[in-house]
Amino acid sequence: MTAPYPPRRPARSGFVALRGLRYHLLQWGDAALATPARPPLVLLHGWMDVAASFQFAVDALAAVEGDEEARWIIAPDWRGFGLTEAPGADCYWFPDYLADLDALLDVLVPNGAVDLLGHSMGGNVAMLYAGLRPQRVRRLVNLEGFGQPAGEPHHGPRRLVQWLDELKQPQPLRGYDGVEAVAARLMKNNPRLAPDKAAWLAPHWSRPGADGRWQILGDPAHKRVNPYVYRVAEVLETWKLIQAPMLWAEGDLTDVSQWWGNRYPRSEFLERLAVVANVERVTLSPCGHMLHHDQPEALAAHLARFLG
Repeated sequence: MTAPYPPRRPARSGFVALRGLRYHLLQWGDAALATPARPPLVLLHGWMDVAASFQFAVDALAAVEGDEEARWIIAPDWRGFGLTEAPGADCYWFPDYLADLDALLDVLVPNGAVDLLGHSMGGNVAMLYAGLRPQRVRRLVNLEGFGQPAGEPHHGPRRLVQWLDELKQPQPLRGYDGVEAVAARLMKNNPRLAPDKAAWLAPHWSRPGADGRWQILGDPAHKRVNPYVYRVAEVLETWKLIQAPMLWAEGDLTDVSQWWGNRYPRSEFLERLAVVANVERVTLSPCGHMLHHDQPEALAAHLARFLG
């Protein structure tokens, strides 16, 4: 069995009540480290992921900055992921993520702005939030939060029918014989994930169930389609309101066609991104969608420079 990755800067686990849910947080450092020039850094994970996913990047950032206690970092498990309670909903949608983030900052950082980083789904939430609450975001970082293909009005009825049909079907998640099998699944999902990192991440990504099999820490309802189509025009109007300087980071090996085919090419995303006033773009190599796993050191170097 591979020895798990040894964290350089271990996180502190805790819970906070947010919008009727028991929300799980990881924190590195505390409020005493926050200054106007180095505000809290809030990390938002992606779909079917957990806050612990950022551990490797947090360690790399501490190494780049030369100080394990240089920065207060906060990473929540989104509702229905990790150790945060599931709301018992039929499906999940972005307004709840935005409201959860707003409530989290009300509790932990009620005054001043934060540096906000999101990966994938979390990057989409971060972009929307930075437009809706520009006074609360000093710097914005998006790690491959591309958004989705444009939804058209005529797609609406079909989407609602799909949602109604999916509500009638259970949405089980696969179980695993042990934590080693979960680690193997993580490396199958991302062949660039090192075995020691997979061994460390697996028990944060899953837990043994009553039957002894390991279960992914994600509400199966996340697998259901959202009943509403993605309205690009509304998203872009929100992105136009972003005031914070933004860093867009992507991997050179990411193939967006694996998700959307030819419905949403990268060129269309770049056209959308052009509405944001102040964007710096970087590409990490060799790197896929999980930038904070594939290239944590390179990502940390860009973060240290960009965040200052």
